[in-house]
Parts: sequence; structure tokens; C-alpha cells
Amino acid sequence: MFDLIYDLKIWDYPAWNYIYLGNALGDYALAIGYFIVFLVVFKIFQSVILYQLNRLADKTKTDLDDKLIDLVESVRPAFYSFLALYLAIGFIKINDLVHKIIMVVFITWIVYQTIISLHSLIDYAIRKYSEKNASTSDAINLLGRVAKISLWFIGTLLVLSNLGVDISSLIAGLGIGGIAIALALQNILSDLFSSFAIHFDKPFVVGDFIMVENKMGTVEKIGIKTTRLRALQGEEIVISNRELTNAQIQNFKKLKERRISFSFGVKYNTSQEKLGKISEIIKKNIDNIDKARFDRAHFKKFSDSSLDFEVVYYVEEADYTKYMDIQQDINMGIKGEFEKEKIEFAYPTQTIYIEK
Repeated sequence: MFDLIYDLKIWDYPAWNYIYLGNALGDYALAIGYFIVFLVVFKIFQSVILYQLNRLADKTKTDLDDKLIDLVESVRPAFYSFLALYLAIGFIKINDLVHKIIMVVFITWIVYQTIISLHSLIDYAIRKYSEKNASTSDAINLLGRVAKISLWFIGTLLVLSNLGVDISSLIAGLGIGGIAIALALQNILSDLFSSFAIHFDKPFVVGDFIMVENKMGTVEKIGIKTTRLRALQGEEIVISNRELTNAQIQNFKKLKERRISFSFGVKYNTSQEKLGKISEIIKKNIDNIDKARFDRAHFKKFSDSSLDFEVVYYVEEADYTKYMDIQQDINMGIKGEFEKEKIEFAYPTQTIYIEK
């Protein structure tokens, strides 16, 4: 197009050579032409990108491409207009101060647009993560906020650097200040990082029943500094995250089955024949109970006032109430069978023999 203009000798008109603010009017006209061309190219570029993304979205099941479409569409026409203007003024001579102002505005606008887009992607990532992890704690949301603040901090440094500000001393000062703040808040930061460790390592999640040393309860909330449990008695137990990451935790929610071991004793005057029946009685009794799996029953030892048996079985369910129901049925069944066989349970007794 511009070659055609030259061929028509339009620039030979004296008016085009009139100098205004250091540039000929022809140069201004040429810059305007480039501005229009760049504007059209950017609009076509956006349309092509959106077309390709829409084609991709039709072929995929994920909604990530839909998010990318929203990001491309969110770039306003004003941004493309300013970008075209910035490129077009490169073909004319302008004052250094004006050029620097335009440069700063251009960089600031790019940084702002980039940060807003990254914010949107962070929100998308948090939302997708939350959909897969219903028990998302405050830690992941805090991590998202920290990432957003960091983006603004980095963007501000980029803008200041282009303004000619020496950011090296600023970064050094912030580093020293950060160390001082970290030392002052080391306990809080320790709990904070422990919260991240709990969230990503997942030794437990909200809803799990856990035991930490002598404290136990259902996890209700995993906070930034503390984790809250609801005890069996109803009260709330608050434990620091740092204590949880340093302690041994028993997670009963992940229990697949329970191994149960219990003992009992019978009297010393129980006959050899009846002693031989006891293991079979217990096995038969446990085998008849649903969700209970017999392992072993043995005559274990001679105690001071009883002949002791040890029984081991498995409850094929994690629910504690179900386990207690099964144990009750086993106890009732053993007592009933022992009554039929006239086998007596032992209790602490002491026999004194006196010689005359």
C-alpha cells in the first residue's frame, strides 16, 4: 500500500514536507497508516487465536481451553490500540520525555494485563483443586493469596526498574526486613509451613478421626496456625500444626479392618477334655458373626488363679460401634456356650493350706 503511495508521488507535494515538532507531515501520515495496519493485524491475530481455541475446545473435555478463551477475550481493544500506537510512533521523532512516559505507560499496562491474567489462572487452579479435594484447608487459599501478592510485588519492581529506579538497594532492604520479620514471627511461620505440609502430605483430612498422643477426635478444620478436633465427649480440641507434624498420629478413618486381641481365664479345676473344647467353641462362635474373621485362640499360660486363653480375630469394618457390637456378641456367645459345657470363668482367689 505504501509503495503504491510512493509510486503516485504523493510525497512530492510541498505540504507533506512541512516540518511540525521535528517531523514532516508525511511522516505523521505514514505513522498513522502504520497505526491502522497494526490495529487491523492485532484484531485479526486475536480473531485467529480465538478461532483456533474454539476449535480445540470442541475437541477436548477439559475446560482449560475455555479459560484460555476467556483470557484472550479479556484483552480489551484499548490495549491493542495503545500497542499499535506505541509501535507506530517508532517511525517518527518524539521528545525523549514523552517517549519515556509512553514507554512507562506501555510497560505498566502490559504488566497489569499479565498480572490480571495470571490471577485468573491462579483462581482457576484453586477452584479445580478444590473440586477434587472437598476438604481443602485454608492453606491452599492462603498460598493463592501469597502468589497473587508476589505477582504484584514483582510487577512493581519491573515498572520501577523501567522508571530508572535502582531496585537492587530496595531488594536488599526488603531482604533484611524480611529476615527480621521471619525471626520475629518464627513460631507463627512454623505453624504456617506445617499447615502446608499437612495439606499437601495429607496425613489426615477434614472428617477423619485421629489420635494424637492422648488426644483424639474428629478433624473439623485445618487452619493456618491450628487444627481443630471434636472430641467424643463433645468439646473442641485445638492443636498447633507444628505439634501435629512433630507427633505420631493414628488415623482411624483410614482403618480398613481392626485386629482385636482379648484374653480370659477359666478355673484350674477345669478338666482336660473341656480345656480342649474351648478353642473350638470360640472359633465356631466368631465364624457365625457377620463381619468378624477368626484368627486364633490358644491356651496361653498358667496364671496365679486361672488358666488363661488368648483370642485374636478381625473386624472387617472401621466403625467403632460395629466393633463393639461384634465384641458384645462374641462375649455373650462364649458365656452361653460355657454355661452349657459347665465351664467356669476364673476370678481372683487364694487357697491357703495349713499343715498340722
